[in-house]
Amino acid sequence: MTYGLILALVFGYLLGSIPFGLLLTRAAGLGDVRKIGSGNIGATNVLRTGNKGLAAATLLLDALKGTAAVLISGHFAPETAVWAGLGAFLGHLFPVWLGFKGGKGVATYLGVLIGLAWQVALIFAVVWLAVAFLSRYSSLAALTAAVIVPIALYFLSAPQIAVLFVVMSIIVFIKHRANISRLLAGTEGKIGAKG
Repeated sequence: MTYGLILALVFGYLLGSIPFGLLLTRAAGLGDVRKIGSGNIGATNVLRTGNKGLAAATLLLDALKGTAAVLISGHFAPETAVWAGLGAFLGHLFPVWLGFKGGKGVATYLGVLIGLAWQVALIFAVVWLAVAFLSRYSSLAALTAAVIVPIALYFLSAPQIAVLFVVMSIIVFIKHRANISRLLAGTEGKIGAKG
């Protein structure tokens, strides 16, 4: 791995590790979002505070840090964009500032996808919305979309990006293993449910 790729990975990691969900809920006087619901710092758990605006802002900012990492790095050296995207995703999942305990990465995953292949990001969004609308399970929607993305990238002849998203999708599934258990048991919380 060259110096430029390592630099892109580190840059992406530092950008991705900004815990917007935690920062926004604290700034709004809602305390530590890690102490409610799933204990996660992502938008779905921020929604459990009852503040839809904060949840939307968290989703947007968590996605934007992935997009920004890809676009900024790619501007200087196109071959580094993929590595910056991976770094942003890993930074969100394992932020050094929070003892490497971050979110589940779905919004940042989408943000990286927007930066690398916006057409497939649209496919992700449509699949997520359809499954979320039908099931009311954010986790199921995310997992379904994470299966579709690498397949769509493969058929759109983007092999390097498809490989990246196979890796990222596997990590998304690993981070959602508790959700998968609850889905199978019928105890998973639905979108908008508090607690």
